[in-house]
Amino acid sequence: MPDAVVLEGVRKSFGEKVALEDLWLRIPTGCICGFLGSNGAGKTTTIRLIIGIFRPDAGRIQVLGQADPALVKHRLGYLPEEKGLYKKMKVQDLILYFAQLKGMEVGQARQRAGELLATLGLAEWADKKCEALSKGMGQKLQILISLIHRPELVILDEPFSGLDPLSRDAMRDLIVELRREGRTVIFSTHVMEQAEQLCDRVVLIDQGRKLVEGSLEEVRASTGRSVLVEAETMVDWERLPGVIGISAAGRQVDLSLAEGADPQQILAALVGQARVRRFEVRSTSLHEVFVRAVGGHVDAAL
Repeated sequence: MPDAVVLEGVRKSFGEKVALEDLWLRIPTGCICGFLGSNGAGKTTTIRLIIGIFRPDAGRIQVLGQADPALVKHRLGYLPEEKGLYKKMKVQDLILYFAQLKGMEVGQARQRAGELLATLGLAEWADKKCEALSKGMGQKLQILISLIHRPELVILDEPFSGLDPLSRDAMRDLIVELRREGRTVIFSTHVMEQAEQLCDRVVLIDQGRKLVEGSLEEVRASTGRSVLVEAETMVDWERLPGVIGISAAGRQVDLSLAEGADPQQILAALVGQARVRRFEVRSTSLHEVFVRAVGGHVDAAL
């Protein structure tokens, strides 16, 4: 099966500002791919090139087998980062309006809208005006609109932004269901935990350049291992043998290990300093991959 998206040597600039430089990537059909990076890294520019809003200055783009994304726009679903609704329209009327723009018959669109409204918890709002929706509900409505015509390739720019925890869970389940149906999903985020939960494949972009690309397992394994530790007392983490990075979240500390470092030596050193409640050796987290890849830009990026 051919790749859903192919970019080869793509460059895009706006005046003197180079947004993307020599970008190469392939996104297999039927996977969930995360575009990761800080704000301004080039994620949204890449998305807009894929859906045909922008044209590359150099390089080649292929989307669903076509060199011109405009030829397959009816097979794409897109949720933009900048959200906006027609506030005076009723929710169901707005859905039907966009569904007909995408070539759906009214009866078919009404049935599909009912299914998605129920899935996203908006069924009781169908006859309300859009201006009555909260920010999170408006976000869910726009996601519904992007999926109404059952697109083959779904592109979501920061889809979790503005959602409460329950809505984030519903969004995550919906993305997984799209993959189950054989659809390809691309979503951008700067929250690494979201990508770890969902993605088969990730692309890390920083300052317009691709730094890392591959399956989630390949990317996490590329920077070695880490150790998750929870200790009851204070520990001088930097003095532990083989530790080259430290990321703390409450009582839990994620220690990045140098190549060849022995976790057992770290455990032995810890036992001499503190009572250890948890000690888990695992692949490096995406957060740490990001920190290492971005390097000197990490403070600005996070």
